[in-house]
Amino acid sequence: MTTLATPVPVLLPSASVAPFGLERVLGLLGVLLAVLVAGINEGVTRTAMADIRGAMFIGADEASWLIACYSASSVAAMAFAPWFAVTLSLRRFTLGAIAAFVVLALLCPLAPDYPSLLVLRLLQGLAAGCLPPMLMTVALRFLPPSIKLYGLAGYALTATFGPGLGTPLAALWTEYFTWQWTFWQVIPPCLVAMIAVSHGIVQDAPRLERFKSFNWRGLLLGLPAIVMLVIGVLEGNRLDGFESSLIVFLLSAGLLLLVAFLCSEWFAPVPFFKLQLLADLNLSHALLTLGGVLVVLTAVASIPSAYLAQVHGYRPLQTAPLMLMVALPQLLVLPLLAALCNLRRVDCRWVLALGLLMLGLHCALATQMTSEWIRDNFYALQLLQVVGQPMAVLPLLIQATGGIAPQDGPFASAWFNTVRGLASVMATGLLEALTTARQHFHSNTLVDRLGNAPWVSVGADPLALSHRLHEQVVVLTSADLYYCMGWLAVALMLLIPVMPTRVYPPRALN
Repeated sequence: MTTLATPVPVLLPSASVAPFGLERVLGLLGVLLAVLVAGINEGVTRTAMADIRGAMFIGADEASWLIACYSASSVAAMAFAPWFAVTLSLRRFTLGAIAAFVVLALLCPLAPDYPSLLVLRLLQGLAAGCLPPMLMTVALRFLPPSIKLYGLAGYALTATFGPGLGTPLAALWTEYFTWQWTFWQVIPPCLVAMIAVSHGIVQDAPRLERFKSFNWRGLLLGLPAIVMLVIGVLEGNRLDGFESSLIVFLLSAGLLLLVAFLCSEWFAPVPFFKLQLLADLNLSHALLTLGGVLVVLTAVASIPSAYLAQVHGYRPLQTAPLMLMVALPQLLVLPLLAALCNLRRVDCRWVLALGLLMLGLHCALATQMTSEWIRDNFYALQLLQVVGQPMAVLPLLIQATGGIAPQDGPFASAWFNTVRGLASVMATGLLEALTTARQHFHSNTLVDRLGNAPWVSVGADPLALSHRLHEQVVVLTSADLYYCMGWLAVALMLLIPVMPTRVYPPRALN
């Protein structure tokens, strides 16, 4: 862990360096607000789906397709948005994506039937997925090197702060307002974001000549590949995995198209993804570790909510304080962490290791949970997550962008954001599959033991006994998930001495 790598600032290849000032800060905050709102929107609608289903008279299966299609189009957009931003200009493309997102949010609750709502959500996911790559691009292009890490910290907020607001806001709109506001909530902040972007982002000349060399083969291979894989993963658990011919088709066809897409990108003169960048161990390590970190973060965020809802009957309003305890401190912790990583004597690899250690410790302690645990029992554990979560994300951003040449900036953005989107989806699918498998295992084991000791249930109320069995299944499954996530965090720590070299922040302070 002693090899040095000096970072190169990442800029859009076609853009001149705009003078830094208050306008640039305003533009960055506008894009950050739009990205946060887009991410929160997905969490809010997912949490409030029961209310949306009841209001629009749709079933659980139809609702799952709404979630899967939104996620699929969002991840697919992340892969190709950087190319279109360079071609159409960053400002124009960002404003167009936010405007489309707002219009579709307005129309979703007004959809006359389920097919119309499905199409609207698919298109809204497409617009939402265009925004995260723009945030990374703006941060790397406009911020001076001495404060560039604070821009990356803003991007990290979308992974640490935004997801924690989904449950509280869903509780707010469904408990005190109407279900339509789970969609309409994005309109006011997005309008503010559009004003900030229009005043704070410089207008570049469009480069429409790039369409003459447009990579049609890559788009026609990559877009359906990503969509098929995302839908296959998200719908796999509900449709019994490989027992379903649809899931087998989606995953097998998606993998084949993905392989063909990557082969095409290797030889394409103007690719969407530059595979040669993966020769940089820092970028490869950042992408690999990012996938694992997102699995851990998804688990530690979702397990308490699911446990409290199933064992103690908590509604989102009652779970909201637990989520806010992790989300709100990120507004303070991330800037402080950026200031720490901006010091030359601080090796960000050790920051990453410490963050993973704290997440692993969080999971290890949580394996001791019992059916007596309530919301208050999780607060102490959440303190470890409050600090460990940003420490496991920001160093990866520094690694991924620190050694990238200016002309490769859009490619790095495409890699990081697409891996982030796919990893989030894979994390959801993996956790659902693990949860189902462990629940079946523990349920069968407990029922068998009860059958071998019938005197235990003599005189017991069948409903009470069934409830106790269900409680124990949920507790044991939750502990198993924490156990797996803890070991995953340890495995990610073991990669740190092997793969990455040290990357100094731009114009690091002494």
